[in-house]
Amino acid sequence: MEVWKLSVGTLSEQVLNKLSKMLDNSTCGWRQLASAVSEQPKFRCSENELTSCSLQVLSAAGSPGRTLLARLADRACSLDFLLHCLRKMGHQEAVQYLTTTVAELIHITVQPQTQQATVGGRVVLTCRAIGSLGLSYQWFKGKEEILDETGSTPELVLCPLTTAHQGHYICRVNHGENCVFSQWAHVRFVQSAGPSTGCSSSLFPGAVSGLRITHQPQSHAVSEGDTLFLECNAEANPPAQYEWYHNMVPMTQHKTRSLKIPGVTTAHRGQYKCKVFNLYHEAWTEAATVTIGPSSITDASWVEVDRGLDSQEVHRSTCGPGINPLQQIANPPPLAKNFYATDKVALLIGNMNYLHHTQLCAPIADVHELTNMLRQMDFKVVSLLDLNWQEMHSAVTEFLLLLDKGVYGLLYFAGHGYENYGNSFMVPIDAPESYTSEHCLCVQNILTRMQEKETGLNIFLLDMCRKRNLYDDVIVQPGLLKVTANIVFGYATCVDAEAYEVKREDVSNGIFISFLKRRVCEDEKVTVMLDRVAEDMGRCEITRGRQALELRSNLSERRSLTDHIQTSDCSASQSARNMQWAVAHVLPESRVLQFDCGVNVQLGFAAEFSNIMVIYTRILEKPNEIVSCCAQLTDFPQDVDIDLKKSNQETLLEAGSLLLIKENLPSPEVPSLYTRIRCLQRLRRELTFTICLHYTYSNMDDEIQERKSVTVGKPLVSKLNLHEPRPPRACSASSSSSFDSFDVPECSYFAGSFASVGSASNNTWTYHVQAPSTTDSPTASRSANIPEEIDSSELFDAPQALVASKSLPHSQLNEPNYKFSDMYNFHSH
Repeated sequence: MEVWKLSVGTLSEQVLNKLSKMLDNSTCGWRQLASAVSEQPKFRCSENELTSCSLQVLSAAGSPGRTLLARLADRACSLDFLLHCLRKMGHQEAVQYLTTTVAELIHITVQPQTQQATVGGRVVLTCRAIGSLGLSYQWFKGKEEILDETGSTPELVLCPLTTAHQGHYICRVNHGENCVFSQWAHVRFVQSAGPSTGCSSSLFPGAVSGLRITHQPQSHAVSEGDTLFLECNAEANPPAQYEWYHNMVPMTQHKTRSLKIPGVTTAHRGQYKCKVFNLYHEAWTEAATVTIGPSSITDASWVEVDRGLDSQEVHRSTCGPGINPLQQIANPPPLAKNFYATDKVALLIGNMNYLHHTQLCAPIADVHELTNMLRQMDFKVVSLLDLNWQEMHSAVTEFLLLLDKGVYGLLYFAGHGYENYGNSFMVPIDAPESYTSEHCLCVQNILTRMQEKETGLNIFLLDMCRKRNLYDDVIVQPGLLKVTANIVFGYATCVDAEAYEVKREDVSNGIFISFLKRRVCEDEKVTVMLDRVAEDMGRCEITRGRQALELRSNLSERRSLTDHIQTSDCSASQSARNMQWAVAHVLPESRVLQFDCGVNVQLGFAAEFSNIMVIYTRILEKPNEIVSCCAQLTDFPQDVDIDLKKSNQETLLEAGSLLLIKENLPSPEVPSLYTRIRCLQRLRRELTFTICLHYTYSNMDDEIQERKSVTVGKPLVSKLNLHEPRPPRACSASSSSSFDSFDVPECSYFAGSFASVGSASNNTWTYHVQAPSTTDSPTASRSANIPEEIDSSELFDAPQALVASKSLPHSQLNEPNYKFSDMYNFHSH
């Protein structure tokens, strides 16, 4: 039947909820359905989407099955395909229920339309529906059923028209005990242009065409949050049907002469047209341009008034005499269809191991997951854990050097923090117990430096507390902010409130990232995406009344994290950013070492973060007379942080790495030993260590040792020397004493760092760092940042190193038994 071609979205809420209860189980439920529908690529769910479904159990009323069905409805999954997948997974109860429901389903496809006519003319009201066989129709005028010969057919014919026919009409479609009603249609009379000749074939005598648009939609401006209302009307015989288009994209839910959209956002700006048609004719209305502004404008003129403390009022009119600004807005210049970035750069900092404050658990997982999701959207990401005051200052300085005109810049911080007098402060791991602003970094000062770069979008995601710091009575005066209308602040919690994380034995996300990761890859305006995150958090029982996301923004354009990157082919600034970013992501080359006893040892490297590296050793070849051997690492410099108890371990988990996956090794069946090196940003010289080979011969009991010293250069972020203060800027003084180290010259500080990389030319770097992808899907696999961490250019065909896993195991996140007592405050006060 044709009804099976309808979308899942046509099912009633009652039916969807009942199906959801049948699917909310682990043996034959929503996960199995997600696997079944993946046979068609457009219905395949990403890991983030599956995680989003599973997190619904955190809410008392949440349903993973309902969320999955909603995603299928959004992608226009047909009822026929849903039934096919339920049969494929063997869910007989759901198959029977859906079959019975669809057999009784009635869906109106053509609604009767309001019409104008003359006395003595002819009007046809049409209502058509699909569903089970044997549908019957009943027409009513007001509350009275129409009993003439067309009153029980899909088309009600009124001819010849009399004054008694004027009024409101509705159609009821029946199948057994089920029925649905159409919308109301109003038949009203207009003055005839000439004498009537009975049941004319035209509503307007003398007209050549059988369809004429009588009312055009009008251009106008509305404010965000207002209701958009557009209307068109036509005279036609047979009756006209309507279909609205936004920027020439059909609006499938709007098929009446009136278009009404409540709560508009900037996504609704653009041109609207309506296609009017019937069986024989088709016509298009004129384009109506809709402008979405930040607020309503009702004054007759637009005047800027300078209300300084010591100044007189100065009026500057922005429109000509007698011209209403609404008239100017109604005819704006053509709007760009899509926004784009010249590049996208992100700095992610997670502070966990504080020297004088509460230790945190979640930032390691939060930074890791957000890194992977941003890289999917073509962001160049530097991810750092556990930075002290100097290292945070230097890291932000390097981040600023990556920015340029039109670049999207994103800063994420997870750790301790506070807010005084509207300024937010990020706390380094070495901050004293009674810290003040001079021990921390002021976020608003970073924003002023970002604005100097003429960035296209400035995003701050602050996963920290915003309580008042009682030890700090200094009012920091940040630099003067420009009116750029491209700033977004996403706070994990409200003013004077705390942010929380769930304490677990294994790796798990904080509250903010648990909800953010479900939405961050959506192709929506940044503020719309964050609003949805706030709504999700508001529905969570454990956060309600304790932690709520706060969004502050002046973003006037529909810019999204998924916007594509567009740069000129030979952009010098793009090449410089590629080089600067690549410096912090160069891994030592994998190599094979030959020992005198005939044993060959492979040495490989993997990056867990930009400042954390895992080294593994494995025996590739040994003589037959050697019965046992292993290669262990020792003699590391004191600059870096290594837990000796967890070095040279047989598994990544034992080595302290919760995020890398052993299956990513080239040959997982070969035993390896793993050592995890942290705090590479503190490495002051090339990384040198010793490989100690322990082996025994078949005819000897004593163990023999053989040692080789290895130097691998300065890996990953260590090349940037974040431990060194940055030179002050000569041209201007800092606006805050706590931010002096951000005043750096625009000339390349990286000259010394580049020299340490080697003699690689710009061409060599651009060969490794590929051009940004223009793939449509925001969650598709991108090539812009692949490899995410690259080997040095001396060796290309060395054995492949470890790569970071794309997501974390979420088994613990699916448990509904969260308790607030399991949470720990980010802030120590």
